[in-house]
Amino acid sequence: MSVFNEMQWRGLIYDASEGVAEHLEQEGRSFYIGFDPTASSLHVGSLLQIFNMARMQRYGHVPIALAGGGTGLIGDPTGKTLERQLLTKEKVAENLVGIKEQLSRFLDFETPHNPARLVDNGDWLCSVHLVDFLRDIGKHFTVNYMLAKEGVQRRLEGDEGISFTEFSYLMLQSYDFLVLNDRHDCTIQMGGSDQWGNITAGSELIRKLRRKKAYALVSPLVMTASGVKFGKTEAGAVWLDAERTSPYRFYQYWLNTNDLDVVKYLKYFTWLDQEEIAELEAAHATAPEQREAHQRLASDVTERVHGATALERAQLSSRILFGAEISDLQPAEILDIFGDVPSTEFEPQTVAGDGLPLTELMVMSGLTKSKGAAKRLIRDGGVYLNNRRIADERLAVVREDFLAGAVLVLRKGQKHYHLVNLLGEPS
Repeated sequence: MSVFNEMQWRGLIYDASEGVAEHLEQEGRSFYIGFDPTASSLHVGSLLQIFNMARMQRYGHVPIALAGGGTGLIGDPTGKTLERQLLTKEKVAENLVGIKEQLSRFLDFETPHNPARLVDNGDWLCSVHLVDFLRDIGKHFTVNYMLAKEGVQRRLEGDEGISFTEFSYLMLQSYDFLVLNDRHDCTIQMGGSDQWGNITAGSELIRKLRRKKAYALVSPLVMTASGVKFGKTEAGAVWLDAERTSPYRFYQYWLNTNDLDVVKYLKYFTWLDQEEIAELEAAHATAPEQREAHQRLASDVTERVHGATALERAQLSSRILFGAEISDLQPAEILDIFGDVPSTEFEPQTVAGDGLPLTELMVMSGLTKSKGAAKRLIRDGGVYLNNRRIADERLAVVREDFLAGAVLVLRKGQKHYHLVNLLGEPS
């Protein structure tokens, strides 16, 4: 199977230039995808293109990851209703460091056969002379052609309009393609379907100036079955950086994939072959409550992004929600797992000495309305302290019960959690 056929059955091809399938039948084709450096981390919205690059490399082609150190200073108007806030050169350089590290988890930069390259278009865009650029590049773009692009049209229809700065983005991206064609014999640019106009403009520029054929290959924009942009949650974007989005929350994002999306995402974001995905699809159809497809998706992507150790911790954290042992976790992990449940803060003196009766703590936490109700719940086996069932209705909670001296997890029944946090350090 060719890489083009591989991408077709996975649903990864939205549109392609004529002849690109035949062009890819010969190994060693150089291609590039651009990444926006507006943050120090990529988010899961970039994963489709990252996997596309890695897939192409596995089939013998040469990936060029272009970090937009130059275009990032301008901002792409595509899909935006407002002008982006311009970044400083220093901030863009800082962001590129994090992006480079994340890309290295997927692309092989060391293989002698077809090593990946990482380039920064700031290397040529930040030194180009304006008059030279307008004379040599700008004359090949008519204003009519640029105005016809969908992203520009959308901005012109809005109240804010579009600045000349962002209007020039199409020429800059086209120039990137030309430079990479000259320097690395790059013949294909890939991206999302919203980039089709920018990419074809670049291939047209190469045709005019170099009399050579260059190709566009774009994938569909990923939207969830519920109509939400992929990678967005109520809490914001899901980042690849563990400091921004913890491996536990990253794992949960994939585990909570809509049933209608899970098979599609297995095709997009894993290395599973057709037979393996077909088996998971059948299992999902016959026993969806087992969530086998969801678990495989979450495990594969989390391990790829964060590593095996982080995956194990994320899976442990998930089991804790269903009553698994909790004592090995650090307070920060507990706060992350239970970040959405109610919590109460107490001074350390509250549990000093002989401690605070558990029944009283349950009332203070709002888990029960009275001490009597708390006692009955304990007798019925429905109260848990740090996921350990409590049988003694006279138990007092002491400082040592708090994990790392800071956090206590109360549970009523199977699902009603409450966090108790101690403020500061005990005197």
